[in-house]
Amino acid sequence: MKSYRDLIEQTFEFPQKEFKVRDHELLFNDVPLMDIIKEYGTPLKLTYLPRISENIRSTQALFNSALEKFKYNGKYTYCYCTKSSHFSFVMEEALKNQDVHMETSSAFDIPIVRALYAKGKLTKDSYILCNGFKMPLYTQYISELLNDGFKNCVPILDEMGEFEEYEKNVVNSYRVGIRVAADEEPKFEFYTSRLGIRYSDIIPFYKENIEKSKKASLKMLHFFINTGIKDTAYYWSELSRFVFKYCELKKICPSLDSIDIGGGFPIKTSLTFHYDYKYMIEQIVENIKWICDKNNVEVPNIFTEFGSYTVGESGAVLYQVIDQKLQNDKELWYMIDGSFITHLPDAWGLNQKYILLAINKWDDPYHKINMGGLTCDSMDYYNSEAHTGEVFLPMINDEEQLFIGFFHTGAYQESLGGYGGIQHCLVPAPKHVLIDRNEDGEITTRLFAEQQKEESMLKILGY
Repeated sequence: MKSYRDLIEQTFEFPQKEFKVRDHELLFNDVPLMDIIKEYGTPLKLTYLPRISENIRSTQALFNSALEKFKYNGKYTYCYCTKSSHFSFVMEEALKNQDVHMETSSAFDIPIVRALYAKGKLTKDSYILCNGFKMPLYTQYISELLNDGFKNCVPILDEMGEFEEYEKNVVNSYRVGIRVAADEEPKFEFYTSRLGIRYSDIIPFYKENIEKSKKASLKMLHFFINTGIKDTAYYWSELSRFVFKYCELKKICPSLDSIDIGGGFPIKTSLTFHYDYKYMIEQIVENIKWICDKNNVEVPNIFTEFGSYTVGESGAVLYQVIDQKLQNDKELWYMIDGSFITHLPDAWGLNQKYILLAINKWDDPYHKINMGGLTCDSMDYYNSEAHTGEVFLPMINDEEQLFIGFFHTGAYQESLGGYGGIQHCLVPAPKHVLIDRNEDGEITTRLFAEQQKEESMLKILGY
């Protein structure tokens, strides 16, 4: 039987940018993972910070190149969608790049804005795009930001009654955006998004409210597509419909000068992943310009709010296989020292697939297995990958322990899994390690969080 290395190299184009093998052990972005495991143990969450900046700078360069190519007179602005990961190390890594701004989705994003401002990570000139359906505390915090001189804080109106709160509470002039209620993809359970204002209501609402305001002006139209930016008839149809509405509104609203094309780029969740970012960006820019030229209106500034794309590929979760169990003639289980339900909830809740690779034993033979987590829930398992309905990993037949990793897990999993809180079967949150590089390119690590202790659980539970 051939080795696990042979299997991977025959199945995929391998090695790839983020993954290579040295001395039968896996490197992630040239970080030797077995060294990390020897120092910190498993289960282990890790974040490779340089990948965040790399994705930001790549996208900025591609958009600016497309603007130049098509002689597009608007500006491009990169916003980070905070709900993908609110951690300070993510925010600070993103904001250390030039011309990076924020998009928020809840009231408690605003104290984060203030904390980052206090640390000098953003300024009162930074764009703060405030999205989401807003409860009173959220509109209060937004109003306070505006009153405190955060002049580029732009509340994106999700429903028409929201505007009254800013008119009542904001002292000086301010700008707003309007979220358009886009149609969902054809296979979705609902026809129109529950979020945003209907296309047919936008112009009447503008004329009756924003246009008559002595303080407010309309700066931006926003739309969000659940599928993300994909080369499909559905996406291009929704984008075109949205830009035509921008043109219609621009003719009666001179202050309108920007669009936010929400819904992000996909990230690599399989070694078979292929996506032409350059092509898609050029097509977006060209389509917007063509529609605006056709309608004789100035092209808008383009904002994006990339969340998963910003942070997703920076994350990984590492486990040790602690046991193997043959439950019938053909179902071999590898038991890991963690839980998919608590550590990677999208793998359970959405059947999300991640890049799964062995960390060591690459020159050993392999076989088909199922993987089970530590909770007593029958759904705590992982038994298929994106490219196939099976999972293959090296055999365990000697004294060398097997370690495995799930990669590009950096978006949403911490918040959805209840980071540091109470989780299924009281499975503790694992250690979390941050990996960076110094000015000389040398790898540095630091422990962000210890594995959750029983004392914290008992306190939360009231004991």
